[in-house]
Amino acid sequence: MDHKKLTILGSTGSIGRNTLDVVSRNPDRFSVHALAAHSNHELLARQVEEFRPALAVLFDEEAAGRLKELRPNGGRTAVAWGMEGLLEAAGAAEVDQVVAGMVGAAGLLPTHAAVSAGKQVGVANKEVMVLAGELMMNLARQTGAVLLPVDSEHNAIFQCLNGEDGAQAERIILTASGGPFLDLPREKFISITREQALRHPNWNMGPKITIDSATMMNKGLEVIEARWFFGLPPEQISVLVHPQSIVHSMVEFVDGSVLAQLGLPDMRVPISYCLSYPERLPLDLPRLNLGAVRNLEFREVDHERFVCLSLALRALKLEGGVPAALNGANEEVVAAYLAGGFPFHRIGSILEEVMEHLEQELNPAGPTPAVKERPDEALTPGYLKHIATVDDAVAADGHGRKLALRIISQAANT
Repeated sequence: MDHKKLTILGSTGSIGRNTLDVVSRNPDRFSVHALAAHSNHELLARQVEEFRPALAVLFDEEAAGRLKELRPNGGRTAVAWGMEGLLEAAGAAEVDQVVAGMVGAAGLLPTHAAVSAGKQVGVANKEVMVLAGELMMNLARQTGAVLLPVDSEHNAIFQCLNGEDGAQAERIILTASGGPFLDLPREKFISITREQALRHPNWNMGPKITIDSATMMNKGLEVIEARWFFGLPPEQISVLVHPQSIVHSMVEFVDGSVLAQLGLPDMRVPISYCLSYPERLPLDLPRLNLGAVRNLEFREVDHERFVCLSLALRALKLEGGVPAALNGANEEVVAAYLAGGFPFHRIGSILEEVMEHLEQELNPAGPTPAVKERPDEALTPGYLKHIATVDDAVAADGHGRKLALRIISQAANT
């Protein structure tokens, strides 16, 4: 395998840290051209000191100033900030592969820049594909970019399909742990604490994705992502609850055969597969001991318990900009929840109101939404019907955010 120069977007998050761990184990295979993060200048400074990239970027300008003052790597690493800096890191000519690990919609424009530049892109930011999956796949075909799924579930499907005729796949099956409240009686959801919601049973992740796992919105977003990554219609994508998180996902073929990818829950495995694709890297990591696995349990999803998954599936059926709008709404709702704005069980009900409003916008003859339209919102925006450009995706995401914030505000004032 040739030596690769990397840009890592979101280097201080869990994906970024795990990517750098794989890089540090394989210095002959990888070097880092650019590291980018939101505002954690102290951790980024330590990463710059260890990996000595040519460029370090912080989205937050004030944090970038503090990074400059620290002069990591003896000041030899250039420091940039804001979206302009992220775009420079993503599209740099020296870079062979970009790992898109930024959280949320903020990763859309840098990932678009990397795809536009024809890079190999490891997509760990599921929101990119939720907001603009069809657009990204079409752009990759035009520029020669290669999009590789880093998410453990999509990476598992990617591995199962490797060497297979994708047209022979009848169904893909995403597995879900069920999060911390899989067996909690529904009447007790009203008393769930923030600490309980942030305590995932299998994975160590950032707070936003941990809450999304608890509501299973993350699985809904993954279904949307899978629809574009693998080119299957929604009815050929299903979800099963698998509490052990050993089977990461499966593919069922037209002859009834089912291929599954198994492993311990460690993100360094799918990350290394994307970094080294089409080869595999030897990894000195704990191995799955099948003899010690007592059972592999699978359950159908309880959609009444996990209403957020059902909302994402409704958004996918509408397609256009509705998934992007729901994603933006979810980011605002989760942020408000983490800030202590309302109880856990309200996440789903607020997003239900958002979805009802979006459905009514696309079908004005339908039921009246809980949130009334303002006069300037009477016409359905074109970006809700079709995402033709990256600006459309940003606009649809913003549409959902504004709607969610309005609902949250109205709820707080009643």
